[in-house]
Amino acid sequence: MNIEQRMTASVAHVIDPQADISARLERLPITREVFWARNIVGAATFFDGYTVIAIAYAMPILVHEWGLTPGQTGMILSMGYLGQLVGAVLFGWLAEKIGRLKVLLFTILLFVSMDIACLFAAGAAMMMAFRFVQGVGTGGEVPVASAYINELIGSKGRGRFFLLYEVMFLLGLVGAGLIGYFMVPLYGWKVMFAIGLIPAVLMIPLRWFLTESPRWLVANGRYEEADRIVTKLEDSARAAGETLPEPKHAAVPVRKSSDWRELFQGIYLKRTLSIWAMWFSAYLVANGTITWLPTLYRQTFNLPLETSIFYGFATSVGGVVAAVICALLIDKVGRKRWYTGALLIAPIPLAILAWLGATSATQVLVLAGLAYAIVQTVTFSLYLYSAEIYPTRLRAIGTGAGSAWLRLGSSAGPIVIGFLLSSMGIQYIFMVFAAILLLGALVTAVFAVETKGRTLEELSP
Repeated sequence: MNIEQRMTASVAHVIDPQADISARLERLPITREVFWARNIVGAATFFDGYTVIAIAYAMPILVHEWGLTPGQTGMILSMGYLGQLVGAVLFGWLAEKIGRLKVLLFTILLFVSMDIACLFAAGAAMMMAFRFVQGVGTGGEVPVASAYINELIGSKGRGRFFLLYEVMFLLGLVGAGLIGYFMVPLYGWKVMFAIGLIPAVLMIPLRWFLTESPRWLVANGRYEEADRIVTKLEDSARAAGETLPEPKHAAVPVRKSSDWRELFQGIYLKRTLSIWAMWFSAYLVANGTITWLPTLYRQTFNLPLETSIFYGFATSVGGVVAAVICALLIDKVGRKRWYTGALLIAPIPLAILAWLGATSATQVLVLAGLAYAIVQTVTFSLYLYSAEIYPTRLRAIGTGAGSAWLRLGSSAGPIVIGFLLSSMGIQYIFMVFAAILLLGALVTAVFAVETKGRTLEELSP
């Protein structure tokens, strides 16, 4: 029987194409193709993280070179996040319409092209404009990539597999710190944006090795293409010596068309509101902290430029270590329990720092760094959780809309710090951040749902 005959026969016996594709993906181990798809997309996500934080390491020089006020500094840091808000919603919606891979490539080209533009920025206004457009690209890349990676893998071990991909974003933050520490003092702030051009060189040729999400294809009536991709994955698993069990077809829900209003209907209303609160509170604190720290060390504590950048880099490394621990444990602990615990514990070092008055750079490095690392385990894994609580027809737009609150929180964080620093004092920054995290913990404990060990279709009919 040739391939065409086999496909025709296969279609004839399939009761529901979406249930068939889902059941066949669920029984698969991590194949070579899925492993490399995660790594290729992860390379782009690494540079997404790098691009997001690059401005933080350029800023200590820009403050002196352009004579920036705290208000202007906060606005430059925030404009990228406001652009990300637009990108997360726009490209999340577009990914539901035209597919995951086309949108991924466009977002990468967009944020890389703005790296070129930033090299020619001559003042605060130009940098704000370029960072806003760049944010549209970076804001679209991660939620769509997250939906794509989640849809390739079954429920068993999904948390660890996905979060080890998501660590690439954090490694991008660390990479920016390393490059900032070694190269900014020697070559100036523009080197941060010049290195951001690398993803275009890497991703454009690698894009052609990736295949579209089978779950998205079948949800949009393209079963034959989805079947072809899944069959290739099955053949790859068998060639590697794996014995595949028979697919277990779950009960088929009533088919619905994709509509953003469903985010606010039925079981998805509570999920949407709770994930928005988690995105906003965690990212306001995490990104507000990490983007301001090098400038705080330099401006408030008068540390040398190299020391200021190194302290910021050390904080990023702490965040990566905590994130890896989270990735290894979250499938055992569970999402809701982890998030609630982290959002309750992180305010403790912040409250101690506020009580001490944040009078030295060492206090800030240790206590704010500890709080950042704990909150980072929430921020980097929320893409996993967001993709789990929505069905395929809503996954990209639900993740994109949720992460728009990430952008709101991230853009609000630097502005809040700029305001509190110039009007009240540094210790009040950490007091306000502790209160925001406690509110996030309360919402999570009351409204979040547990997703550990359940299939995507079972979680979200």
